Amino acid sequence: MADTTIGQMTAQVVAVEPAIVIGAGAAGLAAARALMQAGVPVAILEKENRLAEPWHRRHGQLHLNTHRDLSALPGLAYPRNTPAFPHRDIVIRHMNDFREANRLPVEFGVAVETIVFRGDHWAVRTSAGSRLARHVIVATGRDKEPFIPQWKGMQAFPGRIIHSADFGDAAAYAGRKVLVVGAGNSGFDALNHLADVDTAALWLSARSGPAILPKRIGKIAVHRFSPLMASLPLRVADAAIAATQRLVFGDLTRLGMPPAPAGGASRLTSDYVAIAADDGAVAAIKSGKITVVPAIREFTRGGVILADGRQIDPDIVIAATGYRTGLEHMVGNLGVLDEKGVPLFNGGEADPKLPGLWFTGMRPSIRGCFANAGILAKAIAGRVARSSSLPGVSR
Repeated sequence: MADTTIGQMTAQVVAVEPAIVIGAGAAGLAAARALMQAGVPVAILEKENRLAEPWHRRHGQLHLNTHRDLSALPGLAYPRNTPAFPHRDIVIRHMNDFREANRLPVEFGVAVETIVFRGDHWAVRTSAGSRLARHVIVATGRDKEPFIPQWKGMQAFPGRIIHSADFGDAAAYAGRKVLVVGAGNSGFDALNHLADVDTAALWLSARSGPAILPKRIGKIAVHRFSPLMASLPLRVADAAIAATQRLVFGDLTRLGMPPAPAGGASRLTSDYVAIAADDGAVAAIKSGKITVVPAIREFTRGGVILADGRQIDPDIVIAATGYRTGLEHMVGNLGVLDEKGVPLFNGGEADPKLPGLWFTGMRPSIRGCFANAGILAKAIAGRVARSSSLPGVSR
């Protein structure tokens, strides 16, 4: 009897699960559904205690820049009365509906600390103990950790420096002098909202010019053309984006904006810089409501010194300076991250020296994160389903 009990306990300790998905965001949920549909049992580990926690934390004015028809998770459309660009709360509801509709087994409050390759399977060390898995799909998101550069003198600055992730209520900026740093997607999202607020002053510090498109041309949502753009060669997509930007906005360099270092589709692919969406910010720049200034040189007790030597005195600096994946602790010893911490492969791509390790949702897509989540999920599930199982492990 004792021998039988010991044997059962050992079997429990060494049991290898077919697949573990780390992260229950859009990419993780889509991957889990695709795996289950392919006949692969899956566990989903989520460190937060509820779904869509990053969406809950974002500011209340947030809407998707992607059209609802291209922003739904696989197999679940938004309700018919959903606005073209869904509000944050609608996205949160959509993700919860998707989980319930597909009966996805999310284990909340389980943080993954590190994963270790054991030759033919993976050891996943979590806050709730260790798990073993044949396949591990990392879906913790490319926007996990807000990044603020360490500018010279910023500790002496008497104002507030916040990341755009902590933007909050736009009305709270009324009467304040505000500097937005970064002309990317997050920077223009903040400016789109601030353009309607009676700020005392509003500046945009741009180190490089953006690739930017309007949310609509007339009544047409520009994002609806994203599947076509994604199918084009990069140079053709770059030309189409640049031509549309010039046609709608004119020459932005005449407004003080630096030239873009490369085409919008090329930067998205090589540098992971998302294309910005305008919803009033460019008009505010043209009207003088927003003043474009050079990059920051340093902070002082008196304000912010710009690259050209000028000084401005904002009350609040919003650093729209991007995010990091925060994957160094989890997988940093595996040699799978680039110098910015972004995985070297994504979706159905894999490293043959590390079989069973997959990443999804780690790079921006011209289609948008929700549409891309479904595409990557299908690719990963196909590869996992075709791979051989461990001896003794049923799928």
